[in-house]
Amino acid sequence: MSITARRVVRAAVASCVGLAMTAAALQGTAAAAPQAPMSPAEDPFYQPPSPLPAGAPGDVIRSRSAVFTVDPVSRSPYGGVKSWQVLYRSQTADGQPNAVSGMVLVPTKEWTGEGKRPLVSYGVGTRGLGDACAPSYTLTQGLDYEELFIADALSRGWAVAVTDMEGLGTPGQHTYEVGNSQGRALLDVTRAAQRLPDAGLGGSPVGLWGYSQGGTTAGWAAELAKTYAPELAVKGVFAGGVPADLQAVAKGLDGSPFIALMFMAAVGYDAAYPELDLEKYLNDEGRALFAKAKDMCLVSFDGPLTVVQTAFKHISDFTTSDPLATPEWQRRLDANRLGSTAPSAPVLQTQAVYDEIIPAGQADTLHKAWCAKGANVTWKTYTYAEHATGMLWSEPDAMAFLSDRFAGKPVTGNCAA
Repeated sequence: MSITARRVVRAAVASCVGLAMTAAALQGTAAAAPQAPMSPAEDPFYQPPSPLPAGAPGDVIRSRSAVFTVDPVSRSPYGGVKSWQVLYRSQTADGQPNAVSGMVLVPTKEWTGEGKRPLVSYGVGTRGLGDACAPSYTLTQGLDYEELFIADALSRGWAVAVTDMEGLGTPGQHTYEVGNSQGRALLDVTRAAQRLPDAGLGGSPVGLWGYSQGGTTAGWAAELAKTYAPELAVKGVFAGGVPADLQAVAKGLDGSPFIALMFMAAVGYDAAYPELDLEKYLNDEGRALFAKAKDMCLVSFDGPLTVVQTAFKHISDFTTSDPLATPEWQRRLDANRLGSTAPSAPVLQTQAVYDEIIPAGQADTLHKAWCAKGANVTWKTYTYAEHATGMLWSEPDAMAFLSDRFAGKPVTGNCAA
């Protein structure tokens, strides 16, 4: 299969429908591969020391050499790249210290461009809630649906840092779609990459990247960067298919084929904010789904099966009362809604007009909010795209946008249009 064809296939599985159809095939292919390393839940590397060592957000707790591969059969290393898995200090949504895992990838070929080698800090799209879907693990298996986008960045001579985010790989529940947590994790993996002694990335110019869940991550990192990580030289941000307002997203998902994603977000918020106590709102079916969802990965048998089994159901099918209607839940969701702060770096925000998962209207509201606060935003929509093809169509635009920012080219955005 050609690189172009494989890129199309991998991007297509970014939608839950694509994942449901291809997961079994991927698992079958992987069975013929060499013995896989331990999954994060079994691997001592992902277990942080207790208590955490003294330090600051972004400090590396431990690191080790790793293999980045796009080949799920042989798992042969992707050529010309040196990789590390890292465990680093970060913060929870409430600002408490925690440990997060991730991966740092650096081309071995000398950087010949202007200044220091650029670093793209990459927020991945939805993987699931289980430790086995942590990207620092799946990128070593050739089973990550964004691996060819990462390879494209590496082919340009850029380094890439990928965060697993809170609780994905490391102990505890993944705080899925809690923007304050995800944004800090992305900025801190950037710091960790720059502090990794053998990576040679100290002082590198930074680009932030994310689509779908990754769009939330990149958007929050962009809003937090000036105050949380002012030392980072963030040159540009790509945020596509952004779930900026989860209350608006939930309205669109209720009764849709993708209601499982809304339930995953409820689990994520319950993990980040234990006082929300999701379980007290659940009926028997909801409690069974809650227990099952905690370890769900979309590229496994249970993940797509859960998506299919919950398709077209409603919140009321799993609850005795709607938690999203309570002041407690609304307060936490509002605190994680994007648009309250203007990113200080130029932003490319993209959106598929016919996105069946992320409503275009709430993404448009975000772009207008950022513009109103003086942000430099380039807003681009794709008329004949849905969620997965929106990701595919965004990739070359995002690469070009970051290339120009790393080259120091000015951009004025289109807020006035």
